[in-house]
Parts: sequence; structure tokens; C-alpha cells
Amino acid sequence: MTIELDKIVSKYRDKGFVSGLPVFSRTETDEILNYIEGLEEKHKKGAGGHSLNQFFRVNGHVVIPKLAEIARNTTILDIIEALLGPNLLAWSVELFIKEPNSAKTVSWHQDITYWGMGETDDEITAWLALSDVSIEAGCMRFIPGSHREGLVEHRDTFDKNNLLSRGQEISNVKEEDAEFGPLLPGEISLHHGRCFHASGKNRSKNRRVGIAIRYVTPEVRDHAPGRDWAMPVRGEIPRGGWDCIAGPRGLFHPNDLMLYDRILAGQSKTLSEGARNQVKLYGS
Repeated sequence: MTIELDKIVSKYRDKGFVSGLPVFSRTETDEILNYIEGLEEKHKKGAGGHSLNQFFRVNGHVVIPKLAEIARNTTILDIIEALLGPNLLAWSVELFIKEPNSAKTVSWHQDITYWGMGETDDEITAWLALSDVSIEAGCMRFIPGSHREGLVEHRDTFDKNNLLSRGQEISNVKEEDAEFGPLLPGEISLHHGRCFHASGKNRSKNRRVGIAIRYVTPEVRDHAPGRDWAMPVRGEIPRGGWDCIAGPRGLFHPNDLMLYDRILAGQSKTLSEGARNQVKLYGS
């Protein structure tokens, strides 16, 4: 399948998402999945006082070189540049894993609700499938056009089966309007941070594994308070409210682990703003 940038841009602008874009071959995808599963086997105890799941769910690109490498993939960046422009940063890289017959879900939400970026258009999530992410396996579903509206009210549930940090959810979403976005291994989907989206239980007999890469432009922080961290991946290195990171020195390098802790502390404060319960960044 050939990637046609004009059609991708048009569909994304219209619906707020696009799905089924091929990036990696099956061989390349299997190599990435084998790498992830190798980490699970060799680093069961995690590193630097954090569980491996912590690194998988929050800013893995800071301490795991392979995740930083994937965020710099030129095919993905060509697509993101067509949508956001020439100067790009990887703000976050995280894994979403649902075990076979898992009850884990992701409720209806808008990504940027608690990111401290306001209602910006200068961000996109690229979601890479490392396994067959079918409807049965709990693929994402989207509400077309919902990105054109502003941020809506979310309710914190802190549901243990919800993969979101606060179990946040939007009420009264019309399920009949939803479009599913199944992915084959090596394909990506893209979605806007205001686009309503969710994913269901993995009712299949196989693991459902994906990597979410959050791309932003330097302009995101022009009107946002405080500072944040990101890894420049294309174009000019930003100034202003950004602390730029170069990527990991090696797997779980001590200096990178210290940086990881600083980033975790800063971003946790932003994520927990306004919450009645204590908020932890996923695996923390």
C-alpha cells in the first residue's frame, strides 16, 4: 500500500483520525515485538526503582533506545510533517498492552485533557500496531469530527480496568457514531488530541500490543504555563518552554534514569491538577 500524503492530510483534517497506514514490514514489526518481549524477560524487576511497566507506560524513549529509534522513523515523520510542519518533537512514547481475554479498556476521552497544553492543534498521536489489533482484540474506535469542538468535561473514575491514569471518561458518547480503526502488524493510525476515542477488551487469544508516539511542535508551549520535556526529531531545536532531551545513552543508563525521575516528577504535577484522588503516572 502506497502512502498518499494528500489523502492522509485531507482525511485527518475532516475526521480527526486516519487508520491503516503501513510503516513497518512484518519482519521489522516482529523484531520490535521480540525486543519488547525480551525486555520483559530480562528486566522483570525494572530499573532505577521503577517497574518495567512504568517505563512502558510513561516516557520509555528516555531510557529505552529502541523506543527513541521508532519515534525517529522517517516514514512516520514524513506523515507527521505533512500535518504539523517541519519542526517536530517526540513528547511521549508509551506501550499499550492488553493480555489475551483481558478486561482492560480505555474509556472515551480526549488525549490532551490533562496534558497542560490547552486546546492546541499542534500535536498528533501515532499509534503503531505490533500485533494484529482487530476489533476482537480491542482496537481503537473514534467519533469522526469530534476534534473540531473544544475540550469537554471528563469524569475521573479511577477504574482499575481502565488503562488511563485517572480512568477519565466522557459521558453520553453516541456509540452508534463510532468508527473502528483495526490495524495489522506494522500499520499506524493517527488521531488528534481532541478526537473522542476509546478501545475495548481484548477478547482474542493473543496479546494486543501497540506503541503510542505523541508528536508536538515547538509552538505547543507558546501559550502553556511552565516547562516540559521533549526529544527533537526533525527540524529546528526549540527554545522557550522546552527542555530538550537527546535520547538515551543506552538501556537504563544511570544518567538517563535520573533524567527520567525529573521528568516524571514534573509531568505528574501537571497530570494530577484538579484531581480529588492521588494520580500516579500509570505504572508508578
